[in-house]
Amino acid sequence: MNQLRGIILEGFSHAGKTSVLKSLKLMQAQDESAERSVIVLSEHYSQVLHNMQGQMKRSSYEEHLQLLNDRVAMLRQLEEWSTKLGRASRGSRGVFFILERFHLNHRAAYSDKTTNEIEAIENELLNFGAKCALLTISPEVAEHRIQSRTPHEWVNKSSEEIKAAVKELLTTQSELRVEVTKSLIPTIEINTDSKDWDAYAKAIIRLLD
Repeated sequence: MNQLRGIILEGFSHAGKTSVLKSLKLMQAQDESAERSVIVLSEHYSQVLHNMQGQMKRSSYEEHLQLLNDRVAMLRQLEEWSTKLGRASRGSRGVFFILERFHLNHRAAYSDKTTNEIEAIENELLNFGAKCALLTISPEVAEHRIQSRTPHEWVNKSSEEIKAAVKELLTTQSELRVEVTKSLIPTIEINTDSKDWDAYAKAIIRLLD
């Protein structure tokens, strides 16, 4: 029995990844039959663009591949250790993992590169029982979602700046949808317009079952 299973949350900023992540953690913790070991890695450990000591730094293609490989290596070590110990129930020795902004983020950021390396990562995650949820929002709610999340940052923004942010969000969503069709990992798209975070989390858990 595979002792690992998990979800990868993908989507651009403002799509609701953090809120869904919170609901997923709560549901998993309340399930008495669920895995006792849980690994949750937010986007800060896997995204392409990082705020490093106050400076924004974009990872190169090679740097980001290494970053993702390092995270997968951690899961591999846990799987190998569990296998070494022998068969056991998922509840007693299983590991539930949640990764945020991972393989689709990489594919969209480096769409001009070859895909052999990211396919190898996806294949290993697939063997670990990974499924993916791409969170999206509709164009008509994009401006409101952007402004409502951090209103203090947008109060003095010009209409041109707001339009540019909306365009970036919708463009990136379209790019992520394209990459879903190329990915090896089964993926569902969830529209988060209604902000029903618990309902989205339940749909994701059903995907794993």
